[in-house]
Amino acid sequence: MPHFDAIIIGAGMSGLAAGIRLAMYDKKVVVLERHYVWGGLNSFYQFQGHQFDVGLHAMTNYAVKGAKGLPLSRLLKQLRIRHDELDLHEQGFSAVSFPGVKLKFSNDFNLLRSEVSRAFPQQIDGFDALTKAVREFNELDLDAPQQDARPVVRRFITDPMLEDMIFCPLMFYGSAREHDMDWDQFVVMFKSIFFEGFSRPQQGVRHILKLLIDRYRKAGGELRLKTGAARILHENGRAAGVELDNGQALTADTVLSSAGLVETGRLAGSAGLRSNDPNEASLRSEGPAGVVDVPSTTGADRMSTRQAGQRPALPKVGERPVLPGKLSFTETISVLDCPAKQLGIEETIVFFSNRERFNYEQPADDVDTSSGVICMPGNFRLPDEPKDHLVRITNIANYDRWAALGSAGFQPAPGSAGLRPALAVDVSSTAGADRMSAPNAGETPALPYYAAKQRWYERSCADVLSHIADFRPHVKLVDMFTPRTIRHYTGHEGGAVYGSPRKLRTGQTGIDGLYIIGTDQGFLGIIGAALSGISMANRWVLQREGVSEPAA
Repeated sequence: MPHFDAIIIGAGMSGLAAGIRLAMYDKKVVVLERHYVWGGLNSFYQFQGHQFDVGLHAMTNYAVKGAKGLPLSRLLKQLRIRHDELDLHEQGFSAVSFPGVKLKFSNDFNLLRSEVSRAFPQQIDGFDALTKAVREFNELDLDAPQQDARPVVRRFITDPMLEDMIFCPLMFYGSAREHDMDWDQFVVMFKSIFFEGFSRPQQGVRHILKLLIDRYRKAGGELRLKTGAARILHENGRAAGVELDNGQALTADTVLSSAGLVETGRLAGSAGLRSNDPNEASLRSEGPAGVVDVPSTTGADRMSTRQAGQRPALPKVGERPVLPGKLSFTETISVLDCPAKQLGIEETIVFFSNRERFNYEQPADDVDTSSGVICMPGNFRLPDEPKDHLVRITNIANYDRWAALGSAGFQPAPGSAGLRPALAVDVSSTAGADRMSAPNAGETPALPYYAAKQRWYERSCADVLSHIADFRPHVKLVDMFTPRTIRHYTGHEGGAVYGSPRKLRTGQTGIDGLYIIGTDQGFLGIIGAALSGISMANRWVLQREGVSEPAA
C-alpha cells in the first residue's frame, strides 16, 4: 500500500502550492485531481479553436518587482519563483458603476480616493478613517476573533450607496456569505483589490498553472489526474489516508483537503468535523441545529445516492451542521470581431449594480442580472494584442433552479454552450450562425437547460448596457457556463464558488492530520488560495518537523 508524507486532495491553486512547498523539503507528496486538467476553480479550456479561462478575470494582490512584505512577495519567496516568471501586466483602470455614480480605480489607490472625494465629498474623512483601520488590521492572525464587516464599515461610512459600492467588488471576488462579509475577509479583499490591484499574464491563467505544475514536478511531487478521492480514512481521531474512487487505498501522515468544508466532511464519514479552532464558537451556521453526521459510505454508495436525487446528511463542525454556500454564478463569454476599446469600452473590469442598493444573495430566479462583473481581458496593459477580444459577464445564479432544468441525460462539457450571439440583427445573417445555433452534442438531451442558457445569455448582455457600450453587434462566438458546470468540475455543493459561509482559518477539522486548505480555510483569490496551501503546509507539516519559513 503506497504511503506518503502528505496527500493533497485537489489540484487547484491551494493544492499545487501546498504540494510545491512540501516537495521542496523532500516530502513524499501526491496531489489527487478527479478531472483531466488541473486548476480547480481557475482553469482553462478550448472551444472551436479559442482558448478560454474559467474563473480568472484578474490576479489580485499585484506587487511590483522587489516589493517586500506583500502577499505576492510572500508567495514568490515561499515557492522560490521569480517575479518575471509570472509575466504579470497591470490593469488600465476599472470601475464600480451604480445608477448615476461611477467610481474609477486602478493599482494606484490615490485614484479611488480622489473618485470618492469627487462623488461623495461628505464621506471622504470617513473613507480615510476606514482605510486606516484596514491598513492597521492584521488579517494574517488566524486566531483573531471574527466579526461582521458591515457594522465596522458603518462606523466610518454613513452613505448607503458608497457602502454598497465598496462592498460590491469585494463580495463578487470573494464572499461566500450573503449580504455581509467577515471583517477579516473584508480586509483581505480590500487590500488585494484596492491597495494592491489587478494584473494578468499575457496568456491568462494557463500560464500560472503551467508554472506551478512545472515547479511541482521539478520538486519531485506526484500528480494523479482523473483520480478522485472517495473517502478520507481515519482511525481513533487520526487521519490515515485516502480511498480512491477505484477502491485503492493510499496512506499518509497528513491529508490536506481543498475539496471544501462540506465536501471534506462528507469524505471523512461518520466522525464529522469537530474543529479545535479556539474561535469556533464565533463561526456562523446559517442552518438549523441537530442535523446528524453523514454516515460512513463508500464512493459508490455516495454516487448512487446522488443519482437518486437525494442529498447525504450534512457534516458538522462542533455541534452545528455546516451548510453549503448559496452563492453560485453564471458567466457569459462573448468573442468580439474587434478590441473592446474600439467600441469605447476603456475599463478593464466593471463591477455594477442597476439598483441603488446592491443585493448580494441567491436569486429567486435562475439568474440575477441586475448586478455583476464585466471583464474585458484585452484591456489589461498587455504587450501583445490578444488573439481573442472578449467580454465576460458574471452574474449571481441559483444552483437549484439550474439543476432542475432538463436533468435527464445532462453531461456538461467545457465549451458546450452552443448559443447564438445576442445580436441586434437577425442571427441567420451572421457568419457562423448555423454552427452556433445548435447545442453541443453533450447537451442535446437537456433542451430546457439549453433554452435557459440562451435566454439568460441575452438578458445578461442587455442588462449591462447602462455601464458599457453596446458590444452585441460585434459578437461572433459565444459560450456560457452555469452553476451546474461549476458543480460538475469543482465538486462544490450547490456550485458554490466560494464554498461554505463558515471558514476554518486554522485549517483544523478535529481529525488530527486532516486540514482544510483553499477557499474554506479563508484565504481568497489566486494569491490567497496559494498562500492558504503554503501556510497550512508550513503550520501542520513543516513547522511540526522544525523546518523554518523563509522571511518574505
